[in-house]
Amino acid sequence: MKIGIIGAGNIGGNLTRRLTALGHDVSVANSRGPETLKALAEETGATAVRAEEAAKGAEVVVVTVPLKAVPHLPSGLLDGAAEGVAVIDTGNYYPRERDGRIAGIEDEGRTESRWTEQHLGHPVIKAFNGTYAQDILDRPRPAGDPERIALPVAGDDEAAKAKVRALIDELGFDTVDAGGLDDSWRQQPGTPVYGLRADVEGVKKALTAASPERPADFRG
Repeated sequence: MKIGIIGAGNIGGNLTRRLTALGHDVSVANSRGPETLKALAEETGATAVRAEEAAKGAEVVVVTVPLKAVPHLPSGLLDGAAEGVAVIDTGNYYPRERDGRIAGIEDEGRTESRWTEQHLGHPVIKAFNGTYAQDILDRPRPAGDPERIALPVAGDDEAAKAKVRALIDELGFDTVDAGGLDDSWRQQPGTPVYGLRADVEGVKKALTAASPERPADFRG
């Protein structure tokens, strides 16, 4: 597939490494320009581009930037994407450490990914937000392996969700359908599943155990 990755931090960089190794055509962008991604491009064979170009023709787009940066992404970011593009949001809200207080999340009760979706103007699938970046490189396992870990995946677009779950399976991880985007609070920071390394049943139990009240450490 043609895949665009917007954000080249730990998650974005390691997804670039794995997805190119699997044979996908990956374009990667960050906020500082393609010249700063020369080393990653040479290492992986990915194409370094400007953020405005990352989604061009892409069947999957991964948005993996700090939440505070989402409103500053280029307008029309997804205009050139393939029809039916699946947009993955890996983001988390860290009001005290990084993002500052976001009223749309705290006062209006939107989930973090719903807030991101509204800024992007396109449905998103929440995935990888509670995954350790190094695990993307170190913990892939074949289907059926007892050590294979599962990732929760939330979103409203069932076709896009299926595409994302298939891609995660190809990366070497099981998935659990975590419901719609309004249910995605179950996998936000501070919940039992966040950062959990567990199988499908363990992830299901953790999602069920989540509380809708935002933990104090993750309130602005």
